[in-house]
Amino acid sequence: MTVLILGGTAEARDLAAQLHQGGVAVVSSLAGRVSKPRLPVGAIRVGGFGGVEGLTAWLREHAVTAVVDATHPFAQRIGTNAFHATTAAGVPLLRLARPGWVPADGDRWHWAADLEEAAAILPGLGSRVFLTSGRQGLSAFADLDPLWFLIRCVDPPGQPLPRQHELVLDRGPYDLDGERALMTQHDIDVLVTKDSGGAMTAAKLAAARELGLPVVVVRRPPRPPAAEAAAVSEAVDWVLNR
Repeated sequence: MTVLILGGTAEARDLAAQLHQGGVAVVSSLAGRVSKPRLPVGAIRVGGFGGVEGLTAWLREHAVTAVVDATHPFAQRIGTNAFHATTAAGVPLLRLARPGWVPADGDRWHWAADLEEAAAILPGLGSRVFLTSGRQGLSAFADLDPLWFLIRCVDPPGQPLPRQHELVLDRGPYDLDGERALMTQHDIDVLVTKDSGGAMTAAKLAAARELGLPVVVVRRPPRPPAAEAAAVSEAVDWVLNR
């Protein structure tokens, strides 16, 4: 058995470790967009496959018996390519998708279909924005000159960026005290985030709730239909029962 894990997430690293410990041959694929990624155990490949055709050929060449798509919930392109490539190669596919966040009492959430819609509704919600949507797609906010942005991401983003901004390069996990202090220090009055789910970056939502701040939450993009698991343990069982 050879399992390809499309990774880059904490869940992907955990899955690779558990399968490796169980004697399963695992290859973890990383997109290569983060300069110093946290690496999983086992074999690793970095970079794209060359679209659907390239991934299909790779699956066949390496006699892959199962694929687990454990990429970020917003990694739509590789998720779509994985669906079509595994279908063409006749390889089973599992989507390991951490549950999305759910609003709690006191939350003031405003849902947006994408970053462009998030940018469109921001001016009516606040003027000092904590932008935590990652380094891709920030151009959607570049023309909002009256607004000031605290932009947090792992690696430096490309241009264009909002004219008024401060950049913070940091990597989770984050805790409530730190997030509260950061928002207070910068007089943040609105938070923007993607619905990434998970505990590593959820503290910002609790801090916004405590401070009574509105939150713009970008919905997850659609994925092609596939078998799904919400927890690493479910993915391990799926692989071992192939």
